[in-house]
Amino acid sequence: MKAMPGYEALYAPGVDIPGKKGRRQFGNLILTRLPVGRVMRHQLPWPAAPDVQSMPRAAVEVVVQAPFGALRVTTTHLEYYSPRHRAAQIDRLCELHAEACVEHAGVSEPGSYESYERAKSAIVCGDFNLKPDDPHHRRMLDGGFVDAWLAMNEGKARQPTFHLFDGTTPYCCDYVFLTPDLVPRLRSIRIDPETQASDHQPVIVELA
Repeated sequence: MKAMPGYEALYAPGVDIPGKKGRRQFGNLILTRLPVGRVMRHQLPWPAAPDVQSMPRAAVEVVVQAPFGALRVTTTHLEYYSPRHRAAQIDRLCELHAEACVEHAGVSEPGSYESYERAKSAIVCGDFNLKPDDPHHRRMLDGGFVDAWLAMNEGKARQPTFHLFDGTTPYCCDYVFLTPDLVPRLRSIRIDPETQASDHQPVIVELA
């Protein structure tokens, strides 16, 4: 973490296979300067797919102590080629949110059973590999989330986040979803249209 001093890194590989120079991994990373509580790493569904290429996908869930309280942050990267896989993965993200909102018996004794809040206030973000008019976008809304872009920009055209510099028609496939209680805390959401560090553009959200 020499490049990001002061940050804690929490990683979840979806792919972990042999490579020429050790293990070859592909997954999701959260970097935070906030105090970290419970961390959970989730393998998302990878159904049989004899007719289309695909790979395992994961999500990393981190509970941080924000200035306004506990906040559950999950980031992921859903399947690109298979809509059926994306549907199953979105269903699982919604299930994970429902699971996080139920109560568990409190345990005060030290050890693995010790209670740490999972937090009902939540952000789920990442590359969902779907366009805004895809029905699976609606599934996230039906699962208890609000699209941060829509909350801040009702009636405005959505900025693209993908294919800005490669000659392909750009579109949006990167989202920040959040629970309704966080909407009043939204101060801004913007896309950085300049950087070419990736084939996707950063989505920056500010809460207060």
